[in-house]
Amino acid sequence: MKLNISQMVKRHKSVGQAVLVLLSVLTTASVQGQTQQFSYTQYMDNLTPLNPAYSLLDKAGSVSMLGRKEWVGIDGAPTTFLFNGNLPIANIDAAAGLNVLNDEFAIERQTEVNAYFAKAIQLGPQAYLGVSLNAGIRNYVANYSQLAASDPVFATDVRQTKPNVGFGVMYYTDWYYLGISAPELTFTSLGTASVQNSNNFVAHYYFSGALITNIDDDFKFKPATLFTYASGVPLVADFSGTFYLKETLGLGVDYRTNNEMAGIITINVSSFHIGYSYQFGTSSNNLGGANIPTHEVTLSYRFGKASGNNKLL
Repeated sequence: MKLNISQMVKRHKSVGQAVLVLLSVLTTASVQGQTQQFSYTQYMDNLTPLNPAYSLLDKAGSVSMLGRKEWVGIDGAPTTFLFNGNLPIANIDAAAGLNVLNDEFAIERQTEVNAYFAKAIQLGPQAYLGVSLNAGIRNYVANYSQLAASDPVFATDVRQTKPNVGFGVMYYTDWYYLGISAPELTFTSLGTASVQNSNNFVAHYYFSGALITNIDDDFKFKPATLFTYASGVPLVADFSGTFYLKETLGLGVDYRTNNEMAGIITINVSSFHIGYSYQFGTSSNNLGGANIPTHEVTLSYRFGKASGNNKLL
């Protein structure tokens, strides 16, 4: 594929736009859809979008929103909105809810809507096995003609919509959990009966774990980890640690093995949870040089009879 990159860059007035053009070109020139699935820094406070079985850990209902903005100041930079709502079904130790994701980057946009059902099985006095199933729809749009409408390489836009299914499994007690999930398995990926005609939808697998420890009556510490894997993409691991003061103020740090780190602050007041993270690169190319951060804000509200019990896990 022969591309006149210099001419394409000249069409854009700002350096930021030129960078996005080059990234889009590289994405197109390689294999579509082999980029890492969206991940967020504050997974330790709300893992439900990645593993719906996590919703069983909270006996209260909840609604949560997350906004994430990368490369602030550059037009077309990655922007994400995430919403999830959860309703407990106490009489059968279950929960049901909805996850909605809108992820945009330059000319690309992916939108997902998934409903889920999760059921807990008691294995011991404080030990449970949670299993979840989710189903929904995924839509992918790439407006390549916006890059260079006169170039035949970019003349065709991409519009694809696929049904989606997924599952999650989590073993948990009152002080730790371990989970594995694959919330995004398109029907065309589930067997050889149909032909996989799109590389924009690939299965993603998540392995998670966390525990809560009491330092004293006022302080708690929660280490957490998240491993993300997709075919054709290097494994990415997150490691975090959060200190909680009186279960109200949380201060934490997260390190991601793709050379990113984040500082996190959370506040739990009554039934509300507010979180903010500042993520930045740690490679030698970033430290001491140009380093465009990522800002992430979360807001959650818990309701119902169990909402008075603060949930940390």
